[in-house]
Amino acid sequence: MKVSREKDTLGKRKTVTPAAIKPLNRRELLEREFSTSVVVFHETIAARLGLSAAEWKCLGVLEAGTMTAGRLAELSGFTTGAITAIVDRLELAHLVCRVPNPADRRSVLIRPLRLASVKKRVAPIFASLRTAMAEVADSFRPEELAAIQSYFSQAIQVLRAETGKLRGHRRTVPEL
Repeated sequence: MKVSREKDTLGKRKTVTPAAIKPLNRRELLEREFSTSVVVFHETIAARLGLSAAEWKCLGVLEAGTMTAGRLAELSGFTTGAITAIVDRLELAHLVCRVPNPADRRSVLIRPLRLASVKKRVAPIFASLRTAMAEVADSFRPEELAAIQSYFSQAIQVLRAETGKLRGHRRTVPEL
């Protein structure tokens, strides 16, 4: 965290941190709380399956089908080293297997296994969420929903761009 040293109105030195400069406004607090709620929701689903949140996320990415570990790393946002450990654990749980890559004998492909049974286990959770979220959406007028959808679409693009910056380059995070 960047800390600056400034003088107060009496000329005394004081330490000022970014958080002290400007408290979060209501929108920022809600965004933070929403983000935390989504993370905790997925952490809880993962725990019910005996997985970590990282493993759950990668399993979700693998719904797109068999892919290289490098592609899984790119789509999930994890490093290739982290992906190796995640795939090791998913393989131990018999949720993925490594198969030779016919296009490149130096690499392997990660093939998801038993996705249908995992989806069956989580289907009631997501059905409940969809029902509850539909009730929330139904409380808004169509033009309000359009504004909310626009906000989330733009927020997703901002998050992808900011993630790209954090990774040290300007490109956005690939869409799933």
